[in-house]
Amino acid sequence: MRIPTLAFAVAATIMTAAAAAEPVTYELDPDHTYPSFETDHFAGASIWRGKFNKSHGTVVLDSQAGTGRVDVTVDMASVNTGNAKLDEELRTDKFFDVARYPTATFKSDSVQFKDGKPVAVQGTFTMHGVSRPLTLTLVSFKCYQNPIIKKEVCGTEATATFDRSDYGISFAKDYGFFMKTTLHIQAEGVRQ
Repeated sequence: MRIPTLAFAVAATIMTAAAAAEPVTYELDPDHTYPSFETDHFAGASIWRGKFNKSHGTVVLDSQAGTGRVDVTVDMASVNTGNAKLDEELRTDKFFDVARYPTATFKSDSVQFKDGKPVAVQGTFTMHGVSRPLTLTLVSFKCYQNPIIKKEVCGTEATATFDRSDYGISFAKDYGFFMKTTLHIQAEGVRQ
């Protein structure tokens, strides 16, 4: 009688552990997710900053297995630098050319974990019709039970740098502008 009871207990424990290791899907919250950027103005005279007001995507994480995936789309026409004239210029074919390339996307290839938390995401960033590898470094990552919506929410601050001319956006390079662009991505996802 003890052997079946022990076998049942072991099976129940294994099933519980397997259930706990299932991937969890998070839908990005558009009210708490803003990809933003910093880029040079006249070779170090100042740094221009902007963000994109519209983006959507999903994140799937399995912290026990140390795996995950990220799939994000950014509406490039939603650029917001706080300067309406500059925003209009950024939408033209000098920069983002939103008529031809309305979105930018990031799709992960792998997620690196440390101590059960994601710390980096390697993937492919596509902007202006060009796809290149890009690694997002997660500066912070935290999950919590949101008392307002009564669901688990995970949030992160992620960053990456790239050369915008690699994506065919080299306007003002001839004026001496540096092409280095830094992304800062604040994102929160709601567990589905």
